[in-house]
Amino acid sequence: MFHEDTKAKAIVYLGIFLAFLGYSGNFLEIEPMHNMFFIFAWWSYIFIIDVVIYNIKGESLIVSRTDEFFALLPWSVFIWLLFEMLNLRLGNWHYTGLPWTLKLRWTGYLLSFATVLPGLFETTELLETLGLFRNARTRPLSTGPRSAKRFYYIGAAMLALPLLFPKYFFALIWTAFIFLCEPLNQKLGLNSLLSELRKGRPARLYNLLASGGICGFLWELWNYKAGAKWVYSVPFGGPWKLFEMPLPGYIGFPVFAVECYAMYNLITWLRRGKTWEQDCQTPLETIKPPTWLLLSSPFILTVFFYFALRTIDAHTVQLLIGWL
Repeated sequence: MFHEDTKAKAIVYLGIFLAFLGYSGNFLEIEPMHNMFFIFAWWSYIFIIDVVIYNIKGESLIVSRTDEFFALLPWSVFIWLLFEMLNLRLGNWHYTGLPWTLKLRWTGYLLSFATVLPGLFETTELLETLGLFRNARTRPLSTGPRSAKRFYYIGAAMLALPLLFPKYFFALIWTAFIFLCEPLNQKLGLNSLLSELRKGRPARLYNLLASGGICGFLWELWNYKAGAKWVYSVPFGGPWKLFEMPLPGYIGFPVFAVECYAMYNLITWLRRGKTWEQDCQTPLETIKPPTWLLLSSPFILTVFFYFALRTIDAHTVQLLIGWL
């Protein structure tokens, strides 16, 4: 077992190395760094930010909770692929400039999608470590069975309307799972923003919103600079853009961070509530997921990944290039 200081040095060196490869390769248009710049930029950011957190408080996700970091990765891919499947109906984005080679293209998908949760949660933890919103307090939120039902109804409507009328309600996809997952998380005793708000503690919510804003800007910046990228085709976006994203679209990134948090917390039911956060490292005795589901989940994920990636290739990719 490596000492944590040794792990931190290795991680920061890896982050700096990836950043050097990515930025220099992108500037000089050397492949695969130019085409896959988004991947190099995000992984270098995640590694470096983790070590910054470690140096501030002596503990971090990758250095100290390494198993939780690796647990995030397949579920990060899973959550983003759910939105890719919804995009088949919405048609809000497509990919262009992806490598022709199947193995390289799919590796790019997996490495890109695996950064979603670590990027959001590392940024959230950095903001918390810096003390942002630490003393924030609100009036305790009153919730009960009726409130939970209202949340479910609202979430179901937000999920159904974009699928039925994508031109007018596409944006609701980025809030639907908050309303579907949060009351269930609270009921199951999992980490929940509703539980925090019932105590009048909004800091986690505020930090997630801020993290979403930061990561949204970085997503769009690094996507814009990469050879392989996504391009938007959203209704009512307006003529004003920052990078590839119409300006109104940036409103969705903070909410998306909250949605990812709620979705992943629900997924942690499979791990008895054990999650990436420092104070959630002890499995809950009250949660006992069935053994068959635990054993079959890797197979289910693999099958879903395969068919989802095939579907992206068939419906969402508009241009492949043959540099490799």
